[in-house]
Amino acid sequence: MEDGHRLKGNCSLDQKGERATCKRPHAEGKKESSLARSASKVSCAVFFSRILGLVREQVLAGLFGAGTQMDAFVVAFRIPNLLRDLFAEGALSSAFVTVFTEFDEKRSKAETLHLVTSVLTVLTVIVSTIVLLGILFSKELVLLMAPEFQQIAGKVELTTVMTQIMFPFLLAISTASVFMGILNARSYFFLPAFASAMFNLSSILVGGGLAIYLPRHGIDGIIGMAIGTLIGGIAQMAIQLPPLVKIFRPSLKDSSISILRPVLFHPGVKKILKLMIPAIIGLSATQLNIFINTNFASRCAEGSVAWLNYAFRLILFPIGVFGVAVSIAAMPRFAKGAARTDLKVLGDILVSSLTLSMALTIPASIGLWVLGEPIVRLIFERGQFRPFDTLMTVQALRLYAIGLFAYSSVKIVVPAFYALNDTKWPVTGSFMAVVLNVIIILATLSSMQHRAIALSTSITMIVNFAFLTVILYRKIGGFPLRNLFVEGFKILFASLLMGFAVSRLSFFIDPDNGTLVYALEILAVIIVGAFIYFISAYLLRIRSIRMLTARLF
Repeated sequence: MEDGHRLKGNCSLDQKGERATCKRPHAEGKKESSLARSASKVSCAVFFSRILGLVREQVLAGLFGAGTQMDAFVVAFRIPNLLRDLFAEGALSSAFVTVFTEFDEKRSKAETLHLVTSVLTVLTVIVSTIVLLGILFSKELVLLMAPEFQQIAGKVELTTVMTQIMFPFLLAISTASVFMGILNARSYFFLPAFASAMFNLSSILVGGGLAIYLPRHGIDGIIGMAIGTLIGGIAQMAIQLPPLVKIFRPSLKDSSISILRPVLFHPGVKKILKLMIPAIIGLSATQLNIFINTNFASRCAEGSVAWLNYAFRLILFPIGVFGVAVSIAAMPRFAKGAARTDLKVLGDILVSSLTLSMALTIPASIGLWVLGEPIVRLIFERGQFRPFDTLMTVQALRLYAIGLFAYSSVKIVVPAFYALNDTKWPVTGSFMAVVLNVIIILATLSSMQHRAIALSTSITMIVNFAFLTVILYRKIGGFPLRNLFVEGFKILFASLLMGFAVSRLSFFIDPDNGTLVYALEILAVIIVGAFIYFISAYLLRIRSIRMLTARLF
C-alpha cells in the first residue's frame, strides 16, 4: 500500500482512505453477549423493583380490596400515569436517547451538557403547565374517564382529590426519564432501572403508613397511598442524580461555552420535539386504548377496574423484568447502528433482542396461565381481598397472558423505528390497534364483562407486533427472519413442555397447608418448571438461553 502500512486481517480503508474498518469474525456473538449482559443488569434491578411493586399491590389489596376506594385510586393514578407513559417513558425517552447519543458521539462534552440543560428547562416549563391544568380540571378528567362513578356517592369526589395530589408526580417522573436516558446512553443500566424500586419502596413506606394513620383523623386511608405515590416519583428522580453529577462535572468546570444558559430553540431540542410530536400522536393511540379500557371497565361490575389492575400488575412483572429490560439495553445500540447507517447491525440486534425477550416471556405467559390462581391467592387474598376477587382477577390474568410476548416485543420494535427517525408506522399501528380494540370490546363486553377488555388487549397487541415487524423487515432491507421463526418455535415447544409438567405438579399445591407451606409449594413448582424449560431449551439449542445459562453458570 502507498502509505507503507499493511492492514491486517479482513480490513479495508474507507472511501477517503483515511480510516480502516475491520470485520471481526465473532462480532455478532459479542454483540449478542453484550446485549444479554446489559439486559441481565437491567433485569436484576427491575426484578427487585417488581417484587416491591407486588408488595405495594399486596398492601393495597389487603387494606382496600377491590371495592370503591381501590377503583377510585386506580383511575386517579391512571390519569397522570397516562401522560407519564405518553411523555416521559414513551416519546420523550426514545427521542431523547436518539438525539443525546448522536451528540455524545459527534459533539463535545460541553455541547452535550448544553443539550441536556436545554431539554430539562423546556421539559419543566411544558410539564408544569400540564400539571397545573390537570389539577384545575381534575373532576372533568375523572368524569371523562369513568362516568359511571357518578352512580356511587362520593366516588367521583374521592377520585378527584387523589388525582390532584398525584398530578405533580408527572413532573418528577418526566425528569427521571431524561436522567435515565442519559445514563443508559452512557451504559449505566443498573441504577436507572433500580430507581423504580425507590418509587415502590417510598409508596409502601409513606403510603402504607399514612393509609393506617389518616383514618384516625377522619380522612380516607387511600389518600395516604396517593401521597406515597407522589413521594415515590420524587425519590425515583433523586436517586439518579449522583452518577449524573459525576458524568458532567468535568464539563461544568472546563466548558468554554455557557452550558448552564439553556436555549429554548437549541437545535437538539428542536430535533427531539420533531421526533416527539409524531411519536406522541402514535403513543396517544396506546393511551387512548387505556382510556377506552378504563371507561368500559367502569361500566362493568363494581371492582372490575381493580380486578383488571391487579391482573395487569402481575403481567407487568415479566414485561418489566424481561421485555422492558431488553428494550432498554437495545435502545442505545439501535441509536448507534442508525447513526452509523449500519442497517445490518440494527437488524441483527433486533432479532437478538426479540428472541431473548420471547425466550423469557413465552414461558412466563404459560406459567401465569397454569399457576395464575395459586399465585393470585398467595399474593392478594387477605384482608379486604376476597376469594371472589381472586377468581375475577385470575380470569383477566389468563387472557392478558396470551399477549404478553407481543407486549414485550412491541417495546423492542418501536425504538428501532425511532432510531431510524421513522414514527409514521408506529403511529399507524397504534391507531389500527385502537379501532380493533373498540370493535372487539363492543362485540364481547356484554357476555364477557371485564374479561373482554383483557382479551382485546392481547389480540390488539399481537396484531400490532406482527404489523410493525413486517414493515420494519421491508424498511431495513430484511433481517434474519428465519432465525426468529425457528427460535420462536423452539421456545414455544420448550414452554409447552414446561406448562404440561407444571399443570401436573400444581395438583400438589394445597392452600390449606398454611401460607408459608403454600408459598413454598408454589415456589417449588416454579423452580421445577424453570429447570424443565431451561433443560429443554438447552437441548433444543435455543441460542439466547444458551447465552443466558453460560452467563449464569
